[in-house]
Amino acid sequence: MEQHNSSIRAQAVALMRQGIPNRIVAEQLNIPRGTVGWWRSEDRRARGEAYEQPTDCPRCTGREFDQVAYAYLLGLYLGDGHIVSKRKQHHLSIFCNATQTGLIAAAAEAMRKVMPLPSVKQRYTPGCVEVKSYTKHWTCMFPQHGPGKKHERAIALEPWQQDIVDAHLWEFIRGLIHSDGCRITNWTTRMVAGERKRYEYPRYFFTNVSDDIRRLYTDTLDKLGIEWTHCTRNGNPYNISVAKKASVALLDTHVGPKH
Repeated sequence: MEQHNSSIRAQAVALMRQGIPNRIVAEQLNIPRGTVGWWRSEDRRARGEAYEQPTDCPRCTGREFDQVAYAYLLGLYLGDGHIVSKRKQHHLSIFCNATQTGLIAAAAEAMRKVMPLPSVKQRYTPGCVEVKSYTKHWTCMFPQHGPGKKHERAIALEPWQQDIVDAHLWEFIRGLIHSDGCRITNWTTRMVAGERKRYEYPRYFFTNVSDDIRRLYTDTLDKLGIEWTHCTRNGNPYNISVAKKASVALLDTHVGPKH
C-alpha cells in the first residue's frame, strides 16, 4: 500500500467522521479508495466502534416500501425461495427455470423495489438461475424463515403481511403460481353426433408439500372468487387445480403462464 503522511491521514479521518463517503474522501485528497477504506476500518477499531452495514430495511427503518412488489415476492419466497442467514453470509434466493427469463427479471425487480440498497445478482447452474439479494435483513421481511425445510415447520403470515396480501391479492397469487404453479392444456374425448372428438381445455396447477402454504393459496383464491379443487396426481396429494372456465379466465387475466 502506498505510504501517506500523517497529515493526509488525519484529514481523511476527519472527513470520514463527518459521514462523508470513502469515494468522496478519496477524490478530494487524491488517494486510493482502498487506502481510505483501510483508514476508516483502523479508526473504527481504535474507537471500539463496530461496523454496521447500511440498510434500507422497511421493518428496521420504518421506510415506506413497494407493497405490490412485496406481495409478489412473498409468493415467490414461499414457493421457490429460501434465506441463508449465517454470521458472514446473508441472502435471499429465488430459484427460477433458466428458460423463463421473464420470471428471472421479475424476481430481481421485486427484490430491488422492496429493498433497493442490497446488491442483486444471478448465479447460473444447469437449467436453473438463482436470483440472490444480499442482506441479513430479509429475515425481517420474511419472518417465516427458520431452520429446516418450509414444509417441516409451521408457516403463517404476520398480521402486517396479511394486510399487504389482502390489499394485493392478485400479486400474491401471481408470485405463488410463478414459483410453484403452472398453466397446462388438458384434453379429453367426448361423443359428438356419434363420433368421438378430442376436447382441450386450460388448467392451472399449484403444487406445494406444505399444508400451510397450500392453505394460504386456497384462502386467497376463495377471497378472489376462484373455484378450485384438490387433485391427486401420481399418488401425490399436494396439488390444487383450477379448471372451471370462468376461474381460468380470471387467472389468465391476472397471472398467465410463466415465461
